[in-house]
Amino acid sequence: MEFVDTHCHLNDEKFSEDIAEVFERAKNCGVEKIINFGANLKDSAEAVELAKNFSGLFAGVGFHPEDIADFDENSCEKIFELAKEKKVVAIGEIGLDYYWEKNPEIRQLQQKIFVRQLDIARQLNLPVCIHEREAHGDALKILKSDGKNLRGVMHCFSGSLEMAREVWKMGWLIGVDGPLTFKNSAKLPEIVKAAPREMILIETDAPYLAPVPHRGKRNEPSYVIEIAKKVAEIRGETLDEVAEYTTQNAKNLYQI
Repeated sequence: MEFVDTHCHLNDEKFSEDIAEVFERAKNCGVEKIINFGANLKDSAEAVELAKNFSGLFAGVGFHPEDIADFDENSCEKIFELAKEKKVVAIGEIGLDYYWEKNPEIRQLQQKIFVRQLDIARQLNLPVCIHEREAHGDALKILKSDGKNLRGVMHCFSGSLEMAREVWKMGWLIGVDGPLTFKNSAKLPEIVKAAPREMILIETDAPYLAPVPHRGKRNEPSYVIEIAKKVAEIRGETLDEVAEYTTQNAKNLYQI
């Protein structure tokens, strides 16, 4: 069985001591490919450099909505240049986060920066990885207008089944993480059950959101198998089946 962890943050200091061992454990578990996302310019540049050092590791570059304080007039140009690097396969993690940000002016700024980065993806013909938290309406509105003819994934999907259906209708995928394994996962199992096979990706968001039975520990790419197991359980499929179609979906979206 082959798996792809389609979203993690391996530049985090939590991996500074044992990054090689993390990759070894992932490989031993059948996780053949990993996509590591940046959250700002420095982080994105580090993701690109790290990808050069490990076979099977790819990078996404962009400004996370929580990191836009570091965004200036030259940022788009710099992200554009980074995105042309050989192992960059996506623009991301970009999007909107209204959970932490209540100021309407900053929310507007998030939207502007989101749209500008969607334009980079369009110019370079790259898929997009979206962070969206408690900004469902605005995120969908922007994707329907400024995201036309783009493809991508709503990472760590937290919307409703109705929203998921709108996302699928546009040809976008949803990313499923550790919260699917939590007891309080609420509506997520229903969404996963309803998802067309070609519209779902598995991801860890490591070092965050470790799945059961590792909850509370540092998350890492090898744990993506726990997400796959839960998807299989909810959908009444075998682990082999989930591994096969989620891996193919990742390869199709990110051209890896």
